[in-house]
Amino acid sequence: MAAVALGIPVRGPRPGAPVDPGTPASAPPDTSGRPDTPHLVDRYGRRARDLRVSLTDRCNLRCTYCMPAEGLEWMPADDVLSDAELLRLVRVAVERLGVTEVRFTGGEPLLRKGIAELVRGTAALRPRPEISLTTNGIGFARRAGELADAGLDRVNISLDTLRDDVFRSLTRRPRHRDVLAGLEAARAAGLRPVKINAVLLRGINDGEAADLLAFALEHGYHLRFIEQMPLDAGHSWDRAEMVTAAEILDRLTERFTLLPHPAPRAGAPAELFDVAGWAVDGAAATVGVVGSVTRPFCGDCDRTRLTADGQVRSCLFSRTETDLRALLRGGAGDDELADAWRGAMWAKLPGHGIDDPSFLQPDRPMSAIGG
Repeated sequence: MAAVALGIPVRGPRPGAPVDPGTPASAPPDTSGRPDTPHLVDRYGRRARDLRVSLTDRCNLRCTYCMPAEGLEWMPADDVLSDAELLRLVRVAVERLGVTEVRFTGGEPLLRKGIAELVRGTAALRPRPEISLTTNGIGFARRAGELADAGLDRVNISLDTLRDDVFRSLTRRPRHRDVLAGLEAARAAGLRPVKINAVLLRGINDGEAADLLAFALEHGYHLRFIEQMPLDAGHSWDRAEMVTAAEILDRLTERFTLLPHPAPRAGAPAELFDVAGWAVDGAAATVGVVGSVTRPFCGDCDRTRLTADGQVRSCLFSRTETDLRALLRGGAGDDELADAWRGAMWAKLPGHGIDDPSFLQPDRPMSAIGG
């Protein structure tokens, strides 16, 4: 049954938020012409295999490029999917829609009390998906072994600076050592690869690009720089102030020789470069740059997103959402849930449109979407 016929609730901007007049928030996904396939495909030949699942919008840091010092108004507890509801939707994605990778994100996913059981339940699915986690690292040192035993395969830990004072200024919290301990614990627990996500901010930590790479290489971590994106709660992002992918590469090549990585990029968000003369885990060391703004990879995107309150987002920058929570709590069967998800992805736009003059930043900040 098509998504339109099901009357799937499609969420747009929250009350009081500006609405893009070119994208009616109340319109259901247009599923006309959708092929008869069990997979998550769109009109542009892309297939979503990578599911990003936000476990919570809450966070124990207050990064200046993400949220205000006082935090945000968190989702009401009743709106957040229960563990059983979340696992059911993950099962539908894996068993019926062909998802092969599940990444748990937040907010800060370690704040979800049942995270180990969520990982364990996901690892029990067949076919088993690859399971990863994106975290700020706070508290990961004491959970690494438990999560690895539950079935976690790999982890991405955010680290924007090697300086304790800069970390305090950026995150408004004195937890730099905890993040470093989390990285060490990830390797000790056998998680591979251990990736570092770093965002550079002009005049704050942009001079640390090469230092961060040296640190990663020396400790056997895989570093990925991410361009700052227009996903902050205050909507203060300024493209002119953003440190671009080209600038990041210029900073790195002042100290390192970078070579194009030979493997196909496929749907990976990071553009990889081999670091001449270095190896990690027995292979050529790489550094990645995720140029979501200046070097978009929308044409090869293979992601679908599920927020903590059960909304499907076809793109990180979507301004509409498809409400699976309402269907699930209304008694929908797995077939209906799967078909609704297919409808949401079939309606995916060709790109995020950041360079379009009509671009409007999503009303949800990154912490409420999931990385």
